[in-house]
Amino acid sequence: MTSPDTQSRPRAAVIVNPIKKTDFDVRVRVAEICADEGWDEPLFFDTEEADPGHSMARKAMEAGVDLVIAAGGDGTVRCVAAELAGTSFPMGLLPLGTGNLLARNLDIGVDDPEQAVRAALNGTERRIDVVHVTVDEAVDSDTFLVMAGLGYDAGMMADTKDTLKDKIGWLAYVDAGIRNLPGKPVKTTISIDGGKPIHRRLRSVMGGNCGKITGGLEIFPGARLDDGLLDILTLAPKGKLGWVGVVTGLLRRGKGSSTAVEYYQCKRAEVWTESPLDFEMDGDHLGNATHILFEMDANALRIRMPHGKKDPAVLTNPVP
Repeated sequence: MTSPDTQSRPRAAVIVNPIKKTDFDVRVRVAEICADEGWDEPLFFDTEEADPGHSMARKAMEAGVDLVIAAGGDGTVRCVAAELAGTSFPMGLLPLGTGNLLARNLDIGVDDPEQAVRAALNGTERRIDVVHVTVDEAVDSDTFLVMAGLGYDAGMMADTKDTLKDKIGWLAYVDAGIRNLPGKPVKTTISIDGGKPIHRRLRSVMGGNCGKITGGLEIFPGARLDDGLLDILTLAPKGKLGWVGVVTGLLRRGKGSSTAVEYYQCKRAEVWTESPLDFEMDGDHLGNATHILFEMDANALRIRMPHGKKDPAVLTNPVP
């Protein structure tokens, strides 16, 4: 029989990507920290190749837990968040991937699993934005938390070698990025909040919810996880030295008359391309697309982050 003390303790569900390599036993470590923090024995759900977290998050909510922890890479985090967004269930992170993009933007220790779990259990709770994405006018939308891209960046993700990621981590993306520099721009049309269409020849269009990406590079300067705004970035290298202009534009944060790099802020954006381009969300390559609809969902997700952190990715006060 369960004691009254056990019944009154909060309980977490942990959604684990079992293929992520770790030098510790995730279940044992999380259970130990939960016990130390006065939480009940956690529930564990493994993701599957055919389901990277969606049904597991729904099962966790059906169990009536107090917290859902996504233990995996950015793909696991994205799928769990897609189910928790718009509900009262908070999400914690145990970063086990290569990029760990959301964790980095929230100052959650990507190399410190104990800090990450304790922050999930008892950290500061915030509300952050999510972005819903509809690809090629599909019936159902998907969700991202950090960024999504059509073109060069997605091709880079698709071409990143898993064996190299295991050896050198995020630097594997640099290798893929260099190999994908050659290529032709594609005729692209963009509508910002339903405004007059913008026509460009682009190598990449990206939507961002916060600023930092792999390696600590701030590709969306000033972007915030809770500002209710989607940041759009376009890359249009021209000529043999076109990428030099792109790098210059990124360093200048899109200021100036050049169209090599342009930034926009909005709540809704649509992108059409003349031919199919690679598409990615939060680092996961998801095939090709010619039409993308981005829609901001402000303050939709409750998330835990370490106490005392003043990361500029989040502006608002803690959730009461």
